[in-house]
Amino acid sequence: MEFFDLIKPEIALDALPTILTGLLITLLVTLLCGIFSLTLGVLVAFGRKSKSRALRLSLGAYVQVFRSTPFLLQLVYIYFVLPFFGIEIPPLPAGILALTLHYTAYLCEVYRGAIEAVPKGQTDAAKALGMRNRVIMVRVIMPQAIRTIIPALCNYMVSLMKDTSLLSVVTVQEMMFRGQIYAAETYDYFTIYTMVFLIYFAVGFPGVKLVDYLEKRMKKGYASRGVVTSSEETLIAGGEKR
Repeated sequence: MEFFDLIKPEIALDALPTILTGLLITLLVTLLCGIFSLTLGVLVAFGRKSKSRALRLSLGAYVQVFRSTPFLLQLVYIYFVLPFFGIEIPPLPAGILALTLHYTAYLCEVYRGAIEAVPKGQTDAAKALGMRNRVIMVRVIMPQAIRTIIPALCNYMVSLMKDTSLLSVVTVQEMMFRGQIYAAETYDYFTIYTMVFLIYFAVGFPGVKLVDYLEKRMKKGYASRGVVTSSEETLIAGGEKR
């Protein structure tokens, strides 16, 4: 039997508005969590380099916990377990909170690694010119750090978009959840899940190609100046979610 013979056009067309509505929720969650985690990741990265031992330890514990446990478990814990402590969070905010906390833990390490990868000599030279630490961070360190981590950040945003499908576990009506409901109603799992598969691919593939393009441009740019280093390549590779 041919692959396309298994797809029923009438069911696909009928399901398309529902699936696309779920896609809008998927993209909205991706956008919000992306903004939150990118911003909080910087703050946590600076916090982990703070002079306050208590702050460093508490943030370090948070990062280790969220990097060492599955995202699905974190999501389920926030939604189903926190109510036992009197904290009830609706499905969508719970999903956004879980994704934000999870990706902040990863992104803060990307930021921290990028900051530490900037040669110490540049900081020393800036101090010799009379620059304050805050000015050095803003004008010397961060521009270089951000340049090296852009591919890694884009890679995490693609992973974030794909992980929104797990929010269906807590009944967030994103694209995967709506596909599951429609497939259960029509019993045509092949058509519905094929549609969901193709839409995820259509949205995610450009992001993957963007990551590849940025990595090639970075390597080419550094190679033209003769300063490609193993630490920078390691940092880019670190964008792959562990």
